[in-house]
Amino acid sequence: MKFKTNLHFHTNDDPRDKGIKHSFYEGIDKAKKLGFEIIALACHQKLINLPEYHNYAAKNNILLINGIERAIEKKHVVILNADQESETINTFAELEKYKKQHPEIFILAAHPFFYGNYSLKEKLEPNIKIFDAIELSWFYSKKFNRNLKGELIAKKYNLPFIASSDTHDLWGLNYDYAIIEAETKNITSVFKAIREKKFQNITRPKKLWREMALRHGMLFIRNLIKRLF
Repeated sequence: MKFKTNLHFHTNDDPRDKGIKHSFYEGIDKAKKLGFEIIALACHQKLINLPEYHNYAAKNNILLINGIERAIEKKHVVILNADQESETINTFAELEKYKKQHPEIFILAAHPFFYGNYSLKEKLEPNIKIFDAIELSWFYSKKFNRNLKGELIAKKYNLPFIASSDTHDLWGLNYDYAIIEAETKNITSVFKAIREKKFQNITRPKKLWREMALRHGMLFIRNLIKRLF
């Protein structure tokens, strides 16, 4: 069975990105209209795992995967199918230990080579054994494409390289995603399919100014204003 999937989705539950407008419910409504069947909620630094969220997603034929985008040694890492303990992880050594204790989780290297101190960059390869997949980020154009480095690392270590919209605005939800071919629509089956690379990335280069600079800039400004006021 094939499932339209977004493994990196934010809502206004996010304690760090104050510029996000949409609620979880608005996000699920939009995802349903676009034909998504699997969504992973991964807000920064805080695990959002509410029964009412899972129930609402299920009513809309969407499998909700709880997760967190955690700053590990100040680098962004997405931990899927995590529990509340994930909020306390600060180092890669702690993350490795957590994974050994929780083999049911899935760890995604988020936008590893993009600008900003929050990207993994030189921390990726020394800790590569921790990761289950590398993210193909939506934020690229024909001339500006730092996904190429991530793809090279994925090939070098035979890891899945999977597309995600890293949704902070609903206009970007349908930009980049994966069609995953899994036996059934449950978390174990989905993670197994990704590890076996049974998926197709749906992605395209963005317009540098109209889609990248302008829209990303608008989100940055909204976030800054809300933090100040």
